[in-house]
Amino acid sequence: MPSPAVSPQHRSLLRRASWLSFWVGVVMLAIKLTAWWLTRSSAILSDAAESVVHVAAVAFVVYSLRLAMKPPDNDHPYGHAKISFFSAGFEGGLISIAGVFILYQATRQWVSGLEPQHLGPGTALTAVALVINGFLGWYLLRLGRRSESLILVANGKHVLTDAWTSIGVLVGLGLTWSTGWMGFDPICAILVGLNILWSGARLMWESANGLMDRADPQIQEALVKRLDAVTEKHGITWHQMRHRHLGDGHWVDFHLVFDDETSVRDAHAIASKVEAAVRDEIGTSTTVTTHLEPAEDHERIHGHPPGEPETLTESDESLHQPD
Repeated sequence: MPSPAVSPQHRSLLRRASWLSFWVGVVMLAIKLTAWWLTRSSAILSDAAESVVHVAAVAFVVYSLRLAMKPPDNDHPYGHAKISFFSAGFEGGLISIAGVFILYQATRQWVSGLEPQHLGPGTALTAVALVINGFLGWYLLRLGRRSESLILVANGKHVLTDAWTSIGVLVGLGLTWSTGWMGFDPICAILVGLNILWSGARLMWESANGLMDRADPQIQEALVKRLDAVTEKHGITWHQMRHRHLGDGHWVDFHLVFDDETSVRDAHAIASKVEAAVRDEIGTSTTVTTHLEPAEDHERIHGHPPGEPETLTESDESLHQPD
C-alpha cells in the first residue's frame, strides 16, 4: 500500500527552503570573499572556498529536489527520489575537493610566510556569516528530518559544516590577533580543511549506503518489535521482512501468515491494520507492501514452521521465492 502523497503546500515549502539555501549561500560567499580581500587570511580563504562549493552544491540540490518530487512514470515506476543519494554524494565530493584546496592553500601560506592584515573587519564579517549559516543550517536540518528529505538533510549538514568552518576561522583569527603569531592562521585553516574532508567523506559514504540499499539497524530493530507486537495481537505471524530508504521515505515489504480458515476479506483487513502500524512506526511517507499466505501453503513452500517469525540475514537462502 503506497504512502500518502506529499501535499502541494509541503512541496512548495521544500522548494522555498532549497532556494533560500542557494541565495543565502551566494550572500555568504560575497561576505567571505570581501573578508578575504581585506585580510588575505588563509583561514578566511578556506571559509570562502567552502562557500563556493556550497553554492555549486545547492544549485544541484535545487534541481535534485525538483526531480525527486516528480511522480512515478513509465520509465521510473518507483519514482525519482533516489536522486537524493546522488545529490548527497555530489555535495560530499565537492566538499572533499574544497578540503583539499584549503589544505594546499594553508600549507602554501605557512611555507611562504604570508601574513594576514586588517583582521578586525575580517573577523566581524566572518562572525556575521557564522550567525546566518548557523540559523540556516538548523532550519534546513530540522525541515529535512521532519519531511524525510535526504536532500535537505544533506544540505543542512553542509551549511552547519560551513558554520563550524567559520568558528575555526574565528578561533584562528582571534589567536593571531591576540598573540601576534601568524602561524595560528594557517594552522586553523589546516584543521578546518581536515574537518571539511571528514564531512565530505561522510556524506559520500551515506550516499553509497543509500544507493546500495544498506539496511538501517535502528529501523530494522524498530520494525521487528512493532511487527512482533501487532501480529501477535491479531493472532498471525510474519516473515521475510525487507526495507529500503527511498530518499524521501522508506519502503517495507513482508509476508503475513494466516490460519487456513481466514477469509480473504478478513485477512486483507488485518493486513491493512499491520501496514498502518508499520507506517506509524517509521513515518507516514513509508510505503508498505504485504504478501498474504495461508499457514499450510506457507509451510509447504518455504519449509519453515508457521509461528516462527524470520527476518533476512546474509545467510538466508530463501530471500523471496515466487509463491
